[in-house]
Amino acid sequence: MSDSVIADAPSPRLFQCICHSPAFARWSEQVENKLSRRSFLAGTAAVGAFALWPQAASAITAESPEGPVAFTNVQVFDGKSNALRGGLTVVVEGNKIKSVGASGAAPHTGAKVIDGGGRTLMPGLIDAHYHIMMASLPISQLLTADVGFINLAGAKEATDVLLRGFTSVRDMAGPSFSLKRAIDTRLVAGPRIWPSGAMISQTSGHGDYRQLYELPASPGAPLSRGDAIGGGAIADGSAEVLKRAREQLMHGASQLKLAAGGGVSSNYDPIDVSQYTEAEFRAAVDAAENWGTYVTVHAYTARAIQTAIRGGVRCIEHGQLMDDATARIMADKGIWLSMQPFLDDEDATPFPPDSLNRAKQLQMTQGTDNAYALAKKYKLKTAWGTDTLFDAKLAKRQGAQLAKMTRWYSPIEILTTATSVNAEVLAMSGPRSPYPGKLGVIEEGAYADILLVNGNPLTNIQLLSDPEKSLAVVMKDGVFYKNTVG
Repeated sequence: MSDSVIADAPSPRLFQCICHSPAFARWSEQVENKLSRRSFLAGTAAVGAFALWPQAASAITAESPEGPVAFTNVQVFDGKSNALRGGLTVVVEGNKIKSVGASGAAPHTGAKVIDGGGRTLMPGLIDAHYHIMMASLPISQLLTADVGFINLAGAKEATDVLLRGFTSVRDMAGPSFSLKRAIDTRLVAGPRIWPSGAMISQTSGHGDYRQLYELPASPGAPLSRGDAIGGGAIADGSAEVLKRAREQLMHGASQLKLAAGGGVSSNYDPIDVSQYTEAEFRAAVDAAENWGTYVTVHAYTARAIQTAIRGGVRCIEHGQLMDDATARIMADKGIWLSMQPFLDDEDATPFPPDSLNRAKQLQMTQGTDNAYALAKKYKLKTAWGTDTLFDAKLAKRQGAQLAKMTRWYSPIEILTTATSVNAEVLAMSGPRSPYPGKLGVIEEGAYADILLVNGNPLTNIQLLSDPEKSLAVVMKDGVFYKNTVG
């Protein structure tokens, strides 16, 4: 057996070899009876992964229905309509929604019937700005811990995200490529991931987490910790930005992310500074557009946003400190605004009270109300995300951060944004989208990413703040990851 096959084949218990166990011997004999030597070598990783890993790596059991599934007696929020629709049966076959029809029709032949008991059936939620590898670990561990530990923590976070009802996330910086692969092959339970890879940052920018003793960086110096683990990529000048952009695309990035302005968690960039030039943005944009995708940027201020737009960037993450003129430019050019409900509240990332990070955080959060007002005034294409970083307790409040959007929008507007609207953002990746089907809607032909909610989130959106109690069913890609009703 080749080293690559051995490396890819997971064990049913972490850190315990099973190669000489009786169970493995029986399984190996069965496989060899069915497969040639060549197909055995090619198939061991896949068969072993699917059959053995989920019980160990995931805290939940995935149930793949043997035939169609018919959800009856449900109130449907389809991701687009302004109200629930009753009297419908939603049939899932394979990983797609086969039909949405009147409940009076005869159940689909051979279908497993799930009586929703009047519950609300809706699309899986989408977080358009998440950091699945960095949400639950403190930055001190991310910068020092063994990479294996970081990956295991990311796998657990992925499962938790899925059980919170988020079936898709746009990962906005971090080494999530391997985790995505593990989820897609069902080694680990988790959401669909649109990975950006490392956030590309200039020296002293939002993605530069080096220590000052590492400067000046000499030619041929080892990569910084952030660069080495794939969290960030420091690049200065158009040629270097172009190279780093192409590296992320080589890894499988569905879109690229650059740091265009000062950040809160970074230590060397005041919140008001603008980062990168138009030419540097254009280098990344050229690389992305050559691959049929786009560039989005971290930016709070008007100058940072406008410079990025002139460089060809199509989406702005945050935007809390933008002004009226900038919002007007975004509207005229059809630029997306991916906003987060940042306030100085229980969901704020904790920083030491007298630190510069805390001062920057207060300055930024004071602009959130105005930014949402401008987004509504100019009818900007507005996505929603959490951008949770470095705190496991905050990560658990993913649904609560969606519910808090009632400060600016109605529940139906919020749920539409977190489903069909956020799906439009994901579709911007074009041919680089890892999942090309319809998402964020309950309609024929869409992916079967479905939630069954105990209650009506259109009248009580706080239900999503407590997913353990409120979600009766979590289905992703036609597979049950939680089912308490049938």
